[in-house]
Amino acid sequence: MIGPFLPSERGRWVRPAGDNRLFLNGMLYVLLVGCLWRGMHERYGKWNLVYLQFRRWAE
Repeated sequence: MIGPFLPSERGRWVRPAGDNRLFLNGMLYVLLVGCLWRGMHERYGKWNLVYLQFRRWAE
């Protein structure tokens, strides 16, 4: 339902694009649980990539 509101999945430079759903789930996990970004569960990917995506979307 929120797919149309998310930015399109496109890679930067030559890297492939990440999965927006995975990034969003990681962001929601951090925000709902209240943990630090480094404490994010590994199943959502690397914490720094999710954090960078969060910063891009926030801008």
